[in-house]
Amino acid sequence: MKKILCVILCFLCSACVTTVEPWEKGRFAKNEMAFEPDTMQAAFHRHVYFSKEASSGGATNSGGGCGCN
Repeated sequence: MKKILCVILCFLCSACVTTVEPWEKGRFAKNEMAFEPDTMQAAFHRHVYFSKEASSGGATNSGGGCGCN
């Protein structure tokens, strides 16, 4: 019975949602919170990856593995 109660309690507690207030949104707009903080470096890494991979990737690039694309 304790296990069932514990599982139900976990499901009920997971439904709690906290909203982000407007004055708190500045924390999430920082560069270090971005998936790719440096867009030029990310583009370079994608180019090198798809050139070495020798296949078409998500960036619609294809190459022969030599880096001449």
